[in-house]
Amino acid sequence: MSAKICIVGCGALGSVIGAHVARLDDVEVYAYDVSREHVLAIRESGLRISGAIEFKVKLHATTEAKEIPVCDFGIFATKSLHTRTAVEQTAHIFGSSGAVCSVQNGLGNEEIIAGRVRQVIRGATTMAAHLIGPGHAGFEFYSDLWIGPFEPSGTPFERVQELADLLNRAGLRVVPLQDARGAQWTKLIFNSAVNPVGALTRLHHGAAHRYPPASALYEALLQEGESVAKALGITLHGDPREMIAEGASAQGKRKVSMLQDILAHRQTEVDFINGAIADCGEKLGIPVPLNRALWRLLKGLEHSWTDPA
Repeated sequence: MSAKICIVGCGALGSVIGAHVARLDDVEVYAYDVSREHVLAIRESGLRISGAIEFKVKLHATTEAKEIPVCDFGIFATKSLHTRTAVEQTAHIFGSSGAVCSVQNGLGNEEIIAGRVRQVIRGATTMAAHLIGPGHAGFEFYSDLWIGPFEPSGTPFERVQELADLLNRAGLRVVPLQDARGAQWTKLIFNSAVNPVGALTRLHHGAAHRYPPASALYEALLQEGESVAKALGITLHGDPREMIAEGASAQGKRKVSMLQDILAHRQTEVDFINGAIADCGEKLGIPVPLNRALWRLLKGLEHSWTDPA
């Protein structure tokens, strides 16, 4: 019997993951996205991936969650600010035994998903992708995807391994972990530096990394995040500095997602990234002035689009 997996939020990263899985003969892939133009293009011409790998696949894409059957697994790849709405619309897809993995940025997504889904899996990755157009995602580079049980949900590790095996067979690099908090916090701390600095300076990742004032701000933000993680008893899964260097050395002028949101006048994920670190640090008595300052600056910038007076 074929396994069924639903990609909730078939944007850039969701498209890359979904397209890889859709190449497996024994897996049915369903993509749920609110963009009618994107869904229509996938239905008519298939989902195209270009960049680090080039291929096109057919999969089931829809803007109507009711059209999707009960699935064994789900991958949440929406922007964090859309998680609550997305899980309210799709929770029924996973029934009583489906397991949902968040590969989203920031903190708090698993808690939101767990409010409606029984089995939840943490996920973190530095894979980079962007939408080129409807039905077409640009994939910048492969990197590890770390997944592990979301502890409060009591998800069995066997389910984590089952999902990892499926995704690895599809050509992705997935590492199952008994405790994925370290990987998630490493990605969080990485994002807390590169995203707000890129968004506010409008420098692409490589340029910000090479510009000493921006690079110094990166380091100060990394140190704040690391102090909060240490106070929480979380051991990081690698060094976010290496992740920054990897991203900065990638070909092209890669604009971080928060910069893309700013340029498009879209609400950012800063609440789930710098805001989350600032909230945790302040509760623990750990100094986090830079994370709080950048959160305030970005919230003010968002506010200026709707109430410039």
